[in-house]
Amino acid sequence: MRKSRTMLAVFCVFLMLCCLPGCRKTSASESASVDGSATAESAGGTRDNTPQVLNPEAPGTSVIGNDLIEIDLSNTTEGYVGARYSGSASRIKIFVITPDSTKYTYDLTASDDWAFLPLTGGDGTYQIEVYENIQGTSYSTLFKEPEVSVTLTDEFRPFLYPNQYTWFTADSKTVKKAGELANGAGSALDVITEVYDFTIQNIVYDEDKAKDAESGKLSGYLPDVDRTLDTKKGICFDYAALMTAMLRSQRIPTKLEIGYSGEAYHAWISTWIDEIGWVDNVIEFDGKSWTLMDPTLAANNSAKAVKKYVGDGSNYTVKYSR
Repeated sequence: MRKSRTMLAVFCVFLMLCCLPGCRKTSASESASVDGSATAESAGGTRDNTPQVLNPEAPGTSVIGNDLIEIDLSNTTEGYVGARYSGSASRIKIFVITPDSTKYTYDLTASDDWAFLPLTGGDGTYQIEVYENIQGTSYSTLFKEPEVSVTLTDEFRPFLYPNQYTWFTADSKTVKKAGELANGAGSALDVITEVYDFTIQNIVYDEDKAKDAESGKLSGYLPDVDRTLDTKKGICFDYAALMTAMLRSQRIPTKLEIGYSGEAYHAWISTWIDEIGWVDNVIEFDGKSWTLMDPTLAANNSAKAVKKYVGDGSNYTVKYSR
């Protein structure tokens, strides 16, 4: 048995022993069914690992905006909105402001295709603001909607759908690979471990892209999970997006977290396990203490170096969950 599997399994057993009775939320596997397909683990402990991809749509039953920008609110209950820009500006910015006043920023260009933006702040009133680039770094107001009321069908939907930051379809190579990795897995924990092991053992850190990101050359960059799978390299954003897409296609609610590790801008993931709840990032046990680790660091550093950099988790500050 591989080291990471042992460590993650030990950690989850530890968490289950420490969880307080009565704190368990609604089962994500129960709430994430698609077209009536079986999704829960059977009484025998085996798991239906058939990939199931939720398909975001913009049916046009509820649309706001103007001649240049359309915001489709038809599926806010599913945890997302659609956005489409038809103007001539090279770039626009969309701010989605959650009920707790967290401002999410998305970039958009003119296209016939819809971009799907998640509503990760739960139930409540959101604000949507759209700004059009004039020149350089100057933007003008294109549209504002101060009150978008959202009531989710369940809290996990925003973390199961593909969106602009983690895009995949039923035909994606990433989804197929996730199905292969999950084949024979008996639980969500098994799937998470297989995906984690595959990622850290097969994807290498792209130093050149990292330098471009640091210099600002990748402004507005969005991961392409199939490209990451094909090239077998990427930056932290690519690592996190790849794992997020794989796990979501296996009906495991997953947050792509963006924030800071120390002073470095970074990305990692958190996943939901029914018996435990949200498991933040990836955990390693060195025999003496628990160490918080994200996929990028695990793939490129020794356990000792990772522990020094990440420590007990206090270095991680989440800014966005997408």
